[in-house]
Amino acid sequence: MSENEPPRFGTDAQHGVGEGQGPLDQRRAPRFTLLIRAAKLIVEGSEFLCILRDVSATGAKVRLFTPLPSCSDLAMELANGERFDAQLVWQSDDYAGLQFRSEVDVERLLDERHGGLPRRQVRLRIALDAVLHSGGEAVAVNFIDISQQGAGIECGKWLLMNELVRLDTGVIPPIYAKVRWRSHPRYGLVFEQTFKLDELARISAPLQLGQALSDSLRGAGPS
Repeated sequence: MSENEPPRFGTDAQHGVGEGQGPLDQRRAPRFTLLIRAAKLIVEGSEFLCILRDVSATGAKVRLFTPLPSCSDLAMELANGERFDAQLVWQSDDYAGLQFRSEVDVERLLDERHGGLPRRQVRLRIALDAVLHSGGEAVAVNFIDISQQGAGIECGKWLLMNELVRLDTGVIPPIYAKVRWRSHPRYGLVFEQTFKLDELARISAPLQLGQALSDSLRGAGPS
């Protein structure tokens, strides 16, 4: 832990973490330090990648890749689909402290075998248009979700299993991928070159924030 890194969850009174709890209460919720565990934070419909660092039955400290929008309530979702409602207690530089709405089973949280989904990488729902190049044709497609290794898309053209396609978004460099599964018009793609976690986080965050702003403006309606 660097000297500029915020204190672990439950130890920093100035951030309000552990407020109303004495030392005995804090000892009843021991912390577990994680080397790395990817997760996502869901804030008013937008999804942001993070890394779990410290976790206890009452809260967690996460490493952020981008500042979170102003909020009090959010949810933390693991790669296995398990979701935990939480409150944002503090945010400083690349870290944030969360307090769970109800106590969690830490051993279950740390065990990736639990949950309703098979073991996989964290997927982000994302609103992104692209042009897919396949068999000499260029067709418009929509991203449904994206992870470090692949994406789900909606495509009006029938694609072949294991077909190599190229996706141009205008936001990120061209992506080459193969069709892994299909249920027309939905297709699952596996990238030829995977993203690093921080790369995907920094690519997706502006898109999530832009979508949140767009939704907010639509919700406000004409003045």
